[in-house]
Amino acid sequence: MKLGVFTVLFQDRPLFEVLDYLKGLGIEMVELGTGNYPGNAHCPLEELLQDEDARKKLKEELGKRGMEISALSCHGNPLHPDKEFAERNRKIQRDTILLAEKLGVNVVITFSGCPGDHPGAKYPNWVTCAWPEDYLEILKYQWEEVAIPYWKEEAKFAREHGVKIALEMHPGFIVYNPETLLKLRRECGDNIGANFDPSHLFWQGIDPICAVRELKGAIYHVHAKDTRLDPYNTSRNGVLDTKHYSLVGERSWVFRTVGYGHDYKFWKDFISALRETGYDYVLSIEHEDSLMSAREGFEKAVSFLKEVMLKETPGEMWWA
Repeated sequence: MKLGVFTVLFQDRPLFEVLDYLKGLGIEMVELGTGNYPGNAHCPLEELLQDEDARKKLKEELGKRGMEISALSCHGNPLHPDKEFAERNRKIQRDTILLAEKLGVNVVITFSGCPGDHPGAKYPNWVTCAWPEDYLEILKYQWEEVAIPYWKEEAKFAREHGVKIALEMHPGFIVYNPETLLKLRRECGDNIGANFDPSHLFWQGIDPICAVRELKGAIYHVHAKDTRLDPYNTSRNGVLDTKHYSLVGERSWVFRTVGYGHDYKFWKDFISALRETGYDYVLSIEHEDSLMSAREGFEKAVSFLKEVMLKETPGEMWWA
């Protein structure tokens, strides 16, 4: 496995300066945002699509530092009921796929998106229960009339350009757990898989190690991010929490840097499960810890993961 980072946490600094800093910490891969929610501070999409010299320089600068691009990320909502918003997201996603092809990057990360509850809706509507029956009608519309037709075409487009789409399972969108990811994959093809981020599974009550096994062969990229569940707030309010992330003491859960939500035992088991199921690519650190600066949280994650990552190919079983 290789150690990587989603560079959006350093978006206030020039990319090549950031790369020098990352090299000093032993980072081997970078995940670059191309637009939509992550922005494109380190990967100006239109410029790189049009300018071969710019693409060449990017690859050369990475090569000088012994680094590669693990994925291009354009997390957005291509199913948004606001048609202008959705079209902007779709355009950036398509252009990201085209740029990935030109750069020789075979993974593009995004969200599945969430439609509204009917064709004239203004806002997305994420369904969290099956009753009253109105909600089942909404789900039927969202999946059969919006999500499946769109993602079938998008998967076809990505496949034609040699790119895999890694959907991040995230509440608020139609794909938020292994079941919904596999449902979309069955309908749209196997070049749709997961950007596996355990932080979004923890607070839903999902065991990430069980989820890794469930998604064997469908994990194309992994985020290293943790979550801490507050036992007091969870006991009194449950895990569905709409309070702002800054209200750390009041929320049922908050994102943490790796090791501050779950201990070495979990992360060793998680990494072992990834290897057992055939994943041996990147652990891309994503920092969204409101109790730490970007630098401190990131460097603690680097130090922690270096202790638990499996770097070498397993040897022969001399004992069996």
